[in-house]
Amino acid sequence: MKFTNITKKNNVKQVTRLNKGNKLNSKKQIYTRTRFYLVYGFIILAIISLLVRMAILQIIEPDKLIAEANKRSIRHQEMSALRAMITDRNGRALAVSVPMYDVWADPKVVIQKGGVDRNDIRWQGLAKTLNIPMPTLEQKLDNSSMRFVYLSKQITPTTADYLKQLNLPGISFAKTSKRYYPAAENVAQLIGLTDVDENGSEKGSEGIEKSFNKWLMGESGQRIIRRDRAGRVIEELERTDSEVASDLTLSIDERLQSLVYSELSQAVQFNKADSGTAVLIDVHTGEILAMATSPSYNPNNRSSIDYSLLRNRAITDAFEPGSTVKPLVVMAALEKKIADLNTVIDTSPFLVNRYEIKDVSYQKSLNLAGILEKSSNVGVSKLALQMQSSDLVEFYSRFGLGQPTELGLGGEVSGSIAADRTRKWADIERATFSFGYGLSVTPLQLARAYATIGNYGIYRPVSILKVTQPVEGKRVVSEKIAKTVVQMMEAVAVTGGGTKASVPGYSVGVKTGTAKKLSGGRYVNQYLAYTAGIAPATGPKYSLVVIIDNPKAGQYYGGSVSAPVFSRIMGGVLRTMNVKPDRKVDGQMIVY
Repeated sequence: MKFTNITKKNNVKQVTRLNKGNKLNSKKQIYTRTRFYLVYGFIILAIISLLVRMAILQIIEPDKLIAEANKRSIRHQEMSALRAMITDRNGRALAVSVPMYDVWADPKVVIQKGGVDRNDIRWQGLAKTLNIPMPTLEQKLDNSSMRFVYLSKQITPTTADYLKQLNLPGISFAKTSKRYYPAAENVAQLIGLTDVDENGSEKGSEGIEKSFNKWLMGESGQRIIRRDRAGRVIEELERTDSEVASDLTLSIDERLQSLVYSELSQAVQFNKADSGTAVLIDVHTGEILAMATSPSYNPNNRSSIDYSLLRNRAITDAFEPGSTVKPLVVMAALEKKIADLNTVIDTSPFLVNRYEIKDVSYQKSLNLAGILEKSSNVGVSKLALQMQSSDLVEFYSRFGLGQPTELGLGGEVSGSIAADRTRKWADIERATFSFGYGLSVTPLQLARAYATIGNYGIYRPVSILKVTQPVEGKRVVSEKIAKTVVQMMEAVAVTGGGTKASVPGYSVGVKTGTAKKLSGGRYVNQYLAYTAGIAPATGPKYSLVVIIDNPKAGQYYGGSVSAPVFSRIMGGVLRTMNVKPDRKVDGQMIVY
C-alpha cells in the first residue's frame, strides 16, 4: 500500500511537470507567431507603402519629378549669330567680326586631377601662352568650391588650337568673336564701337554699331542639351540655328572718307585747332559720302581710347553758321522781289538799335552778287530788314536749318532756329540773323542746305545708307533763283573771300564764314572757321562743309583756315570720282 501511494505521488508530479512544460511551449509558440505576424505585417505595410509611393510617383506626380530631373541635367545654350559686316557703298569692309575664343577653367576638376603642376610642360605652356605667371595661375585654380574662372578672353583660333592640344584637365574654350575696324581712325566716330553683353554676344555701344544694332545682330539660335553629372553633353534635345543678319551697306565711300579725314587731320594740326569736322554729300541722292571728325581714335586698340573723342561732331555739335547763310538771304530777297540782279545797296556802316553794323572790307555800294562776293554784313542786313522776321525763319527752315536730319544716329541734336516765332523781333536781331547769329545748326544740316542749293532748289533727305532709288525731292525754291545764286557763289571762289577754296580745273561755288564761339551764354575770343560749297558749279554733284574749331596758329578767318582744306578735299573728290574738269588753268584745260 505504501509503495502504491508513492507511485501515485510520483505520477502526479510528472503530470504536473508535463502540464507546466506544455504551458511554457504554448506561450513560446504564441510569442513566436505574434512576432512573425508583426514582422510580416511590417513587410506587407512596407510593400504597400512602396507600391503607393510608386503609384504616386508614376501616376500622380510624374511631371514634377521629371521637371526636377530636367532641372538638374538639361541646359539651354544660346547660339549667337555672327554680327554682320558694315561696308562702304562699294563693299569695302568698315567693321567685321573676327572669330576668337575665351579660355576658362573649372578649378574643382583641375584639383581632382592633381592640380596645377608647375613642372609639367603643358601647364608651363598654358601660363606662357596666356602671359599668366605660374604662381598667379596656381592661385586662380586653387579653390575647389569654384567651378568657373576666366583665364583669358578673345584669343586667336591659332592660339586656341595650340592650347587645346595640351589636353589639360578642367580647361575649356568658348567660341566668341571680336570686332575689327579696317578703316580705323578714318571712320571711328561714325562707325562707333561694340561691347559684350551678358550672353557674350557683341552689342553696339556707339555710332552706327549702336544705332543699327538690331539689324547687325541677326537672330540668335538656341541649343537644348542634357548633361551628365560630370558636365558632359550626353544628348542634344533640340536645336534652332541662328540666322545671320544681312550686311549693312553705308552710303560712305571709303576712298573719299580716307581723303577727307587725312586732309582734315593735317589742317587741325597745322592750325593748332581743337577739332575739325567735314561732311560730303551727293547733291542728287542725299547720300553722305564722307563724314569725318579730327582728332579721332583707333577703335582696334580699346586700351588707348580717349573717350572724349567718341563724339561724332557732325551731328552732336551745333554752332552759329555765320556768313554761310548769306546765299539763303539773297535767295529769299529774290523770291520776295525785294531786290533783283540790278539792285545796288549802300553798304556803308550804319546803326541798328544803337549797334553799328559794318563790313570787314569797306565797300560803298554793292549789288547782290557783290554782297556775296565780299560777304557784306551790311548788305544782307538791309535785305533782311525789308522782310518780316518770320520770312527769313521760314526760308532757313525750308533748307533744313535747325531741323533734325532723322538720320537714325544716336546723339544727334537739332540745333535751334527762332523757337518763338510769334515774338516781335528787334531790328538788330533781324539784322544779325541774316549773317548767321541767333540760330544754331549742325555741320550735317549745313551740308544738307548746300546740297539743296546744288540740286537747284530741290530738297532731299540725307541718308547714311546706300540709296538704290533716290527719294523724290521737294522743291523749296525756284530753279532759276537757285542757279542765279550758284553763279554768284562761283564768283566768291574766283575774286571774293573764298579764293583759297578754288580748285584748279574746276568751277566751285562757295561761301566762307567766321563766327565767335559761345561759352556760358557769352561770346569769347575763340572762333569757328568754316567753308561751305558745291562743285562743279556748272553742274553740281557734291556739297562739302569744312569746319575748323578754335584755330590758334594765328589765322582764324574761314577764308584763310578752312578754305584751303575745302580746296584740297573737293579737288581730291572730283579727281577720285573722275569728274571731267570744266575750267581752264592758264589757258589750258586740265585732263586728269
